[in-house]
Amino acid sequence: MSTPPFKNSLLQRFDPEIIDRLHLHPVDLPVGREIEYPGNHIDNLFFIEEGIASMTATFKDGVQVEIALAGFEAVLAASSMMGTRRSLNRVYMQVGGHGFSSAIEAATLEFKRGEKFQDLTLRYLQAQFIQSSQTAGCNARHSIEQRLARWLLLCADRNGGRILPLSHEYMADMLGASRTTVTNVAIHFQEQKLISYSRGKINLLDLPGLEKLSCECYAVVRDHLSNYADSYEGFGKS
Repeated sequence: MSTPPFKNSLLQRFDPEIIDRLHLHPVDLPVGREIEYPGNHIDNLFFIEEGIASMTATFKDGVQVEIALAGFEAVLAASSMMGTRRSLNRVYMQVGGHGFSSAIEAATLEFKRGEKFQDLTLRYLQAQFIQSSQTAGCNARHSIEQRLARWLLLCADRNGGRILPLSHEYMADMLGASRTTVTNVAIHFQEQKLISYSRGKINLLDLPGLEKLSCECYAVVRDHLSNYADSYEGFGKS
């Protein structure tokens, strides 16, 4: 069986035999599609080809704050293969796209082989943990200007372009800030010609400028998410 040209960073590195054993199915991932929800049973892994997903901590009053985001570098719901069959966080699509799913049963069997699939999945989960811990520190330590610049840059890295279909209200929810605060910062960014905003779409005009304004957290998260798969050296190969 020939392997199709994947965009997902993990699928690109899996041998055709692994792809066959995962029994992948193409899936649409529209805006708002729930991948995981706290307490719900996990039935499938998802490999994003295009689009952006948010992992959030959700509180009793309904408020949510983003703790990680994911794009073409991701495998979602992978914790289910290590004994956690019910989700601890909410994961859903913030920018629509598409990808592939694999039933947990097939993925778990492949994971237990202890070869490339297991190694790269664990490497991704480590990178995701680093992103979550860095985000927690960033939210506590850095200004809303730095945090918004970081978040926009990470979204741009995964969106494959500079136009993001995101509202001020949504960005406020993800950053744990008020809508008024985010709107004021966005106006400031527009005055600096870093972004333009119209009808629920943000156009990123000056990525280097945003990176200068961002805190060091952007580079830390970017580098770990970009390099986790490239650092694979074949451990566990048969």
